[in-house]
Amino acid sequence: MKREFDFTGSLLNSYSQIFFSDNRIFAGILMLVTFVDFYTGLFGLLAVLTTTLFAHYLGFHPFKIHQGYYGFNSLLVGLGLGIFFQPCPLLILIVIMASILTLFIAVSCEGIIGKYALPYLSVPFVLSMWILTLASRDFQALGLSERGIYTLNDLYVIGGNSLVQLYDWWNQVEIHPSVRAYFLSLGAILFQYNMLTGILVAVGLLVYSRIAFTLSLLGFYTAYFFYLLIGASFSEVSYSYIGFNYILTAIAVGGYFIIPNKNSYLWVVLTIPLVAVLTIGLSRILSVFYLPVYSIPFNVFSLLFLYGLKFRVDNRAKLTPVVIQQNTPEKNLYAYINFMERFGKESSIPINLPFYGEWIVTQGHDGEYTHKDRWRHAWDFEIADETGKTWKNSGVIREDYFCYDKVVIAPADGTIEAVVNDVPDNPIGERNLEENWGNTIVIKHVDNLFTKLSHLKPGSIQVNPGDKVRKGDALARCGNSGNSPYPHLHFQVQQTPYIGSETLDYPLCHYILRRNGKFSLQTYAIPEKGDRISAVQVNPALKKAFHFIPGEKISLTLEDTSETLIWDVKINEFLNKYIECRKTGSKAWFKTDDAMLYFTHFEGSRNSLLYHFYCAAYRVCFGYYKDLVIKDIFPLNMVFTKKDLFFQDFTAPFFRYKSGNYTLTYTILEDNLAETHLLLESAVITSSFGKACSHINYSCDIDNGGIKTFAIHQKLLTQKATCTAE
Repeated sequence: MKREFDFTGSLLNSYSQIFFSDNRIFAGILMLVTFVDFYTGLFGLLAVLTTTLFAHYLGFHPFKIHQGYYGFNSLLVGLGLGIFFQPCPLLILIVIMASILTLFIAVSCEGIIGKYALPYLSVPFVLSMWILTLASRDFQALGLSERGIYTLNDLYVIGGNSLVQLYDWWNQVEIHPSVRAYFLSLGAILFQYNMLTGILVAVGLLVYSRIAFTLSLLGFYTAYFFYLLIGASFSEVSYSYIGFNYILTAIAVGGYFIIPNKNSYLWVVLTIPLVAVLTIGLSRILSVFYLPVYSIPFNVFSLLFLYGLKFRVDNRAKLTPVVIQQNTPEKNLYAYINFMERFGKESSIPINLPFYGEWIVTQGHDGEYTHKDRWRHAWDFEIADETGKTWKNSGVIREDYFCYDKVVIAPADGTIEAVVNDVPDNPIGERNLEENWGNTIVIKHVDNLFTKLSHLKPGSIQVNPGDKVRKGDALARCGNSGNSPYPHLHFQVQQTPYIGSETLDYPLCHYILRRNGKFSLQTYAIPEKGDRISAVQVNPALKKAFHFIPGEKISLTLEDTSETLIWDVKINEFLNKYIECRKTGSKAWFKTDDAMLYFTHFEGSRNSLLYHFYCAAYRVCFGYYKDLVIKDIFPLNMVFTKKDLFFQDFTAPFFRYKSGNYTLTYTILEDNLAETHLLLESAVITSSFGKACSHINYSCDIDNGGIKTFAIHQKLLTQKATCTAE
């Protein structure tokens, strides 16, 4: 899907990307900071413009250009050249050439480092600056800058006497040397060596991310106390301004590339001393060539750390790499927590129930009779009446049992691996211990994932090894063969293809649990003994209304204004589906399966109707059951404003006192052979410390044609839209 070139966004993101951000306010602050030294800021801007235009002209990926992934390295190179050399026409040419060089180094690093799914960080900047530093020793026409001597004059040109006085005031404030070094280190990231710049950057960092700001302090002061511990002089850090290595490393490994939590904060404390040792050692080596260390310690350690994590066999350290980057530690954290709570038990291959209708679990995991030790994760299923009896009449013959001779179906797509079809059924009460599993089917779904169905009726199996099956295909009939005194279906998931393989603790996909006359939807759960369960029976009207198909167009006419909004259902290059509003550009990302619609993410205006639809239909089951209530939770950043989350962000890696809850109830208005008419009522409730903060109600009127109307009920205001799908 082609993306339009956003020049302004690419420019601003090149500034904020230095701190892993795409926040435009932060970008504006950083751009302003670079112009504290006017010519430095000018050459930095020239470098970004050059790289952005060349990257677009050469046809590099628009998303990467827009996010500033190429531009921020060139920005740093431009700032470095602008601060070190006197402005002149030759320097303009050098900055343009250096920007192009940095672009090609960045693209090459993307190919070399990126193939390991690692970021190339500011490696292109370091390599370009080293090359230019060495080469410039022969540039006789370039003069070294003397502007640092006239800092007050430069400030006066920018902001007049008030800015000069502010600069003097900050420099005269009595503060601890470590605090001064912290601000100097922040400013040094942009080649600005004064406290005022560092303070402005700190404010911008706080606006961008409370977690990143906290980590910047943690990283810097961990290094500070480590220097004191080893007896090294911290004045060298203040003098050479290399403290930004500790700040950037802490943000990168503590909260940006790793989901922030108490363990990531702990690892910042444990690893920053290693970065300090690396910084001291590399500084000594590079001083031989009169080269600054720049950000190479941050780059080397961050890449080593992230690469090393890829070789783990478990996550006992609770360090989870970010998979889908949302450009702030807070968003990454809230999205991850929400994903784990909603889909944490979700498995790569959904395994469904292997039967039609409602059955009861007569033996679950860690069963009373046979599900022991290596075979403990299995289920026995039977059919029971409302009194719990599994047979009729006297129960002395197999045909008396409700489940006997019932169809057994494939729980997922796969290939038949093994079949046994000739073991006789047992008389009631007797067991065949020599052929323990009786008639059995083993299905391979993917490598290392198999399911086994046992105690089947002899001669009823309709498949052979090698046959391809689809979910729901009829395979056999329930019997009483093997170690089975009464007819039942044994079902298990396993890692190996053999009959008799040990079981695997693996959840079952969506199913309906009926308990005490009430229905509840279970998602990726483990049925327990006594549970009455059945597959979701899809209601055609519900599925038609919410099973959105790419290419579909949805028209909504607002009752109060008669305005018509158009939503398009689309799919991107990664096969992720979303609904996009033509008017606002808002996007609501979703996924569907046979039984469920989930909205997973929203981008755009929260005043848009699409945002409210995202909230209203956050999770919809395609089956109708009387009194069924579906509950879910939202990511905090999707239902609270940035202002509301300001203080929560500081504590979010450790504990969260805010919540956003979703409920959906189904009401049937009409149900006959000709017409189905349903009303779906949902609510979004936010709370803080358990006390409700806001409550919004929604309703969707559904019939055989799909969604008829969608309404928002907020306080005394109701907004209603009539829907049609094409």
